[in-house]
This record gives sequence, C-alpha cells and structure tokens, in this order.
Amino acid sequence: MWQETIVIPTYRVLPADLNPMFLEKRVYQGSSGKVYPNPFTDRISDERRDKEYRAVFLENEYIQVMVLPEIGGRIHRGKTNQYDFSYHQHVIKPALVGL
Repeated sequence: MWQETIVIPTYRVLPADLNPMFLEKRVYQGSSGKVYPNPFTDRISDERRDKEYRAVFLENEYIQVMVLPEIGGRIHRGKTNQYDFSYHQHVIKPALVGL
C-alpha cells in the first residue's frame, strides 16, 4: 500500500442557491424535488480545472486498485492483465442526482 498525489481534471460544483426551494413537481430520476430546508445545488461549472487528489494504492500480484478518499472513497481504477476491468474515469464531474 502506498499514497501519492495525482492530478485529475475536475468540474466544480457551483455555489448553492441560498433561497429555499419549495417546488414539489420537479421529478428527476424518481425524486420529488423537495429540498427545503437544504440549499439547492443545481449548477456545475462548464470549465474543468486540474485538481490534486490524494490517491491510495493497494496492489498484489493480480490487481492494482486506486482509491480517492476525498471523493467518498470510491474505487477510481482497478487493473489486471494490463487493462482496466472497471471504468477508468479520466475526469471528475459531479452529477445532479439525489434530490
């Protein structure tokens, strides 16, 4: 196991709308749209910028896994037989889901 800093192009989440949102008819992927009293985040920058992330690598004779703890500990890349067996993200772009 080892750690290193890597740079990945990243799209920023823009500041949330501080005004409360009461709309209940916004249906997106089965959500109700009821977000009050939480700030409403619905904008992501169109511009990507290089951002440094702390990467933790785990490796044995069969697999190498890179985990990025700063973005929720997701497995970012796995490798075996010189090919990616899981999707390799070349850029970090948040999705507007979960409302």
